Amino acid sequence: MNRRHLVSRRAGYFAGALALFAVATPALAQGAVADKWRWLTFLVFGAIISLTMFVTYLAAKRVKSAADFYTAGGGVSGLQNGWAIAGDYLSAASFLGIAGLISIWGYDGFMYSVGWLVAYITVLLVIAEPCRNIGKYTLSDILAYRNNPKATRIVGAISVITVSTFYLTAQMVGGGVLVKTLIGIDYEISVIAVGVLMLAYVLFGGMVATTWVQIIKAVLLVTASIVLVIMVWSQYGFFGDFLSNVIADPKVQARVAQILGDGSKGMSPAELGQRFLEPGLLFKAPIDQISLGMALVFGTAGLPHILMRFFTVPTAKAARVSVIWAMAIIGGFYVLTLFLGMGSAMKVGADQIRAVDAGGNMAAPLLAQALGGGADTLLGNFMLAFVAAVAFATIVAVVAGLVLAAASAMAHDLYVGVIREEHVTPAEQVRAARIATVIVGAMAITIGIAAKGQNVAHLVALAFAVAASANFPCVLLTLYWKRCNTGGIVLGMIVGTVTAIGLVLVSPNMTYPLAVKAAQEKIVTAEADKIAKATTELAAATDASAQDKLKAAIARSDKAKGAAEARITEIGSERTSLMGLEKPLFELRNPGLISIPLGFLAVIVGSLLYRDKRAEDMWDELYARQNTGILASKAAAH
Repeated sequence: MNRRHLVSRRAGYFAGALALFAVATPALAQGAVADKWRWLTFLVFGAIISLTMFVTYLAAKRVKSAADFYTAGGGVSGLQNGWAIAGDYLSAASFLGIAGLISIWGYDGFMYSVGWLVAYITVLLVIAEPCRNIGKYTLSDILAYRNNPKATRIVGAISVITVSTFYLTAQMVGGGVLVKTLIGIDYEISVIAVGVLMLAYVLFGGMVATTWVQIIKAVLLVTASIVLVIMVWSQYGFFGDFLSNVIADPKVQARVAQILGDGSKGMSPAELGQRFLEPGLLFKAPIDQISLGMALVFGTAGLPHILMRFFTVPTAKAARVSVIWAMAIIGGFYVLTLFLGMGSAMKVGADQIRAVDAGGNMAAPLLAQALGGGADTLLGNFMLAFVAAVAFATIVAVVAGLVLAAASAMAHDLYVGVIREEHVTPAEQVRAARIATVIVGAMAITIGIAAKGQNVAHLVALAFAVAASANFPCVLLTLYWKRCNTGGIVLGMIVGTVTAIGLVLVSPNMTYPLAVKAAQEKIVTAEADKIAKATTELAAATDASAQDKLKAAIARSDKAKGAAEARITEIGSERTSLMGLEKPLFELRNPGLISIPLGFLAVIVGSLLYRDKRAEDMWDELYARQNTGILASKAAAH
């Protein structure tokens, strides 16, 4: 067991699913594909990449203006945008992370699915249509409509770049790890490959290519999930029968006993299996669950790359239709993750999943491999390669959306809106957008390489926390509160961002050497006891197969013990976290419960203390436009 295992158990409480499999870099180095099957992985990856690059080639011919680059010219239909939103939203965290959490922790892993799905109800009811009617390209366009354009564009752009960078880093690390693991390419080259692909999509095809890549990726992801679930059902039955098989499965029962430890004594096998379908194995603090739910729901409504998608449709009706389609696709997919996770727990087993990745993020690919016949079969490795390639396409598509959002903030909001004060030609706007894309892409690649081997779980926590605490309060109140003005927007953005980042940096999401060392020492003791027990049993065993199993168990325990001892040695005399703390100052893993109300309060206080005649004068026009969409295409002219 190594650092990644510990982080996955502790940080997984909030960001285990969100951090992709980037939190398990060393663990993944063991590899899931044998050398003799890597050619198959190359083939499948190459086919999917070739398809998306061909789409980019076709899309590049349609990008002639800033509107084409940022919003696909507003010509995306509601159905297409619904699939694209699903493609943008269903990151590898949704596919790999949630399936992994469910396979290891049971019911509690499904709570992320519930939070993300409920988030879209918020988006549908309060965000989608007004944003489409008022904005043009970016989140800052919405804020600048009735407030001081320069001030709101500056704080809005900084927030968008901050959120995008945090989210982007985890995606880049995750993509690099996946390519390294399945194809065998060095991590640094893997990250560069992800970055180059993403740059090709955005730089040449803009939002047109990004949209179609996201649609293709969403279709592949949903199709792969449906096929896997049907294959799981064929072995374990549907719904009621399926859950009965989960309860009766020896691997599931053993995993629950492992989690509960002494608490499992006296429980029957059926009771252990039933416990896997009940809450409380992972989430034990109700207040942290509330904070997590707030961040997932409000953070989604404040994610800049999601908000941008509402500017790609021609009408407000299309915006509503796109959200309804997105909810249907996303909701159906999240139901499938339940069967993927539970199926992985039975077919593969938590121990084998964690042996490849301590965070459980390879559960779905390993399930595909097992359903196809196992690690030594052509079909098994083809299915693993296909599922992993879809996960890779997922990462690149999400990264493309994030880069486009950050580049838009940099080029459209800061350069065109603030520095040039809108005095630019269409050609200059497109050139600025592409230059900004290269800058953001280079940043993403550099940060991704620098983050090698690091725990980036807290970065995704930061992305959602800032989006929920800064972006969402400002967007919501500028749309629905007449008194909201520039002072409130600026103060809300600053307070929400600083509070969210500050609380995460002093929370349990960070690594605390003393706690890590204590946990590793417990592992050393536990594994030593296992080795001693297995050695005694081996001496008494006469059956050859039993001897082989005991020898394998001893080897696993010895490896885990050695990894823990190596981690203790690595820590050495370190005592404090990155912030110089020996233990967390803020006990909640998710700051949403504190930072979101503070973000709203800052907007309210700032608006009440600041007088802004423009904001008041523009209220009637904003109210009419957000509800009717009249002259929406000219919204940014103000």
